[in-house]
Amino acid sequence: MSSIEDKIKGAANQVAGKIKENIGRATDNPTLEGEGVAQNLKGKAQETKGDVKDAVKSSIDKI
Repeated sequence: MSSIEDKIKGAANQVAGKIKENIGRATDNPTLEGEGVAQNLKGKAQETKGDVKDAVKSSIDKI
């Protein structure tokens, strides 16, 4: 997967996670809220993975 794909999927997971988290809070559903938090964190990790790929590629290109 390319760094751009990682970043896009990460952003999508963050948005979906925030939505789940907010719906869980609004409906007093701690399970759904927890799933949202987890999905949001997964999205942040995916974006970070994309950033790392970009940094590695940039470093390699400079060599």
